[in-house]
Amino acid sequence: MGADDARALAAAAATVIVAKGKKVDRYTPRGKPDDVVIAAMLGPTGNLRAPSLVSGKTVVIGFDEATYAEVLGT
Repeated sequence: MGADDARALAAAAATVIVAKGKKVDRYTPRGKPDDVVIAAMLGPTGNLRAPSLVSGKTVVIGFDEATYAEVLGT
């Protein structure tokens, strides 16, 4: 999945959470994600970073245990 796919995911989301290492950023694209959100979602190859999770209107990119627990309600 590339930049166009990431933009479509973010546009449909109420919240995009991007975890990189211990840093977790939250974005609220409101239907029009800007380039900062898309760049955060993509890895160095230009593809969507893994793991990626869509839960309702929340998109989680990358892994942070606390964030997954929060989003999944566990």
